[in-house]
Amino acid sequence: MKKSLLKFTLATAALLLGAAVARPCTNVIISRGASTDGSVLVSYAADSHTLFGELYYRPAKDWKAGSTLQIYDWDSNKPLGVIEQVPHTFQTVGNMNEHQLIITETTWGGRAELEDKTGGIDYGSLIYITLQRAKTAREAIQTIVSLANEYGYASEGETFSIADKNEAWIMELIGKGTNMRNGYNTQKGIVWVAMRVPDGAICAHANQARIGKFPMNDPENCLYAPDVISFARRKGYFDGEDKDFSFKKAYCPVDFGTVRGCDARAWSAFNILTDGWFSFYDEKGNAVTRDAYTYLDYVMGRNLEGDIPLFVFPRKKIGVKDVADVMRDHYEGTPMDMTQDIGAGGNALPYRWRPMEFTVEGSTYVNERAIATQQTGFWMVGQARNYVPDVVGGILWFGTDDAATSYLTPIYTSVTKVPECFREGNGDRLHYSPTASFWVNNRISNACYKMYNQMAPYVRERIDRFEVEQMEHRTHSVDSMAVVMYNQVVVKLQKKLESKHDTMVSAKPFAKIVKYVTNYCMDTAEQQFDKWKNLEVELLVKFMDGNVLPQDEDGRFIHAKYSEGMPAKVEQPGYTDLWKETVAREHGMTIRAPKQ
Repeated sequence: MKKSLLKFTLATAALLLGAAVARPCTNVIISRGASTDGSVLVSYAADSHTLFGELYYRPAKDWKAGSTLQIYDWDSNKPLGVIEQVPHTFQTVGNMNEHQLIITETTWGGRAELEDKTGGIDYGSLIYITLQRAKTAREAIQTIVSLANEYGYASEGETFSIADKNEAWIMELIGKGTNMRNGYNTQKGIVWVAMRVPDGAICAHANQARIGKFPMNDPENCLYAPDVISFARRKGYFDGEDKDFSFKKAYCPVDFGTVRGCDARAWSAFNILTDGWFSFYDEKGNAVTRDAYTYLDYVMGRNLEGDIPLFVFPRKKIGVKDVADVMRDHYEGTPMDMTQDIGAGGNALPYRWRPMEFTVEGSTYVNERAIATQQTGFWMVGQARNYVPDVVGGILWFGTDDAATSYLTPIYTSVTKVPECFREGNGDRLHYSPTASFWVNNRISNACYKMYNQMAPYVRERIDRFEVEQMEHRTHSVDSMAVVMYNQVVVKLQKKLESKHDTMVSAKPFAKIVKYVTNYCMDTAEQQFDKWKNLEVELLVKFMDGNVLPQDEDGRFIHAKYSEGMPAKVEQPGYTDLWKETVAREHGMTIRAPKQ
């Protein structure tokens, strides 16, 4: 299909694209029935030009009566206020907790007038506080609602992925704005809707509201605020019958920027994971299957009357590695493929530096925003499993910086500490640390950007080797050993309980298991981190000055016959054909050599 870029006015571009790129994150949700092993999977790229990639860790803790918690805005660190603490908080590791609950997000802004400037809790705090207080997805939804309604919601419109070991949900919410009377906001709180991802289905969202019409009498699969429709009527966002109400149309109407920069990413994730065929149920409950390219005019912003399904059913089961690789997508093989125009330079770089638009002769053009991006702080795939005990069931596959050139490390959610390379405080965006994963991965990625089509595949081969070994082999061995240890503990506990007629089970007997998985995670993370530090040096030697030095099967550089310090051969791949053709066309009169 021939590629094209949509032209639109400068004024429209400034308005639309600004909202689309505020916090450009991407989530993919895989239900139990859609995964290869019955796991629930949720991916997340926390993309920001200011966020530092580190792994947040909070051990479980008991709190004294009257304890409080200071709330800081996740994006700016601005103090927002103080809330009451609960008697006991659960352990959290990144965006998962000890009960295998996963919560991630993407921000979509929505109607600006609905942001509560007096709100006491932001979207980031909602995530991490809820992880400390809820065990299941349904509990998490109610916790989020209670917190936002009690303290006031301080952020823009948001989509949350919320999953536990049995089910997954997508939840969308937005504030109600500010209406001050006697120093009190009478509109404090949120309007929201949450839908369960059907078993066997997958979902994706990327900075654009995704829930349209929803069932109003199906609490097993759909929950919503009592005033979600009436509030929209009161604000003038909707005036039809209840059955026709669409959450996203009311609270986050689409525009060119949010479709091209956001929904297009959700479409691309679906396109990859369904092999190009979207199977879903329409509004009447009919099973429908359509070619992914049926939606191309919509996701490219040519026809904003279109849409993409909220849930689709993939043709084959999806594993952790599949989800990880989706997060590395640059629209390859589609009309939006970022390697296929001169903007990719001479080495097919699938990135465009910001801003996302540029103007030529009065027309404005856009740079694509793919799932993989240069400004990722951290990224992850959360894996929740109901077929193994919680002490070994949850795995946070965690990485930092650009997903396309970084790897995911397994971190069990029962660990008692995190690896030094991911530790909070080990460097930040303004202070370099040679022992921080974020900085080493940035050194790798930024090295690749200069010669991408040669260097990135070299890095990716090493990523694949590590991830396949961990995801398909090593963690299974760890699981098996931990489950054997768990069963041994349970047998001993059962005998003790029978003799004491006691139904209380302490967590202390499982300390040996926790130590075992903690040591595994620490050793794996640090060993791979050391390999990645060495990889940067290897990249410098192998690809210096546009050259490529060949290596033997064991990875050793091939040296000259009479000198071990001199390469036997130097390859010079040069530039892509597209680059050569463009330079010849644009500058040929100056650089063309005379015919002999």
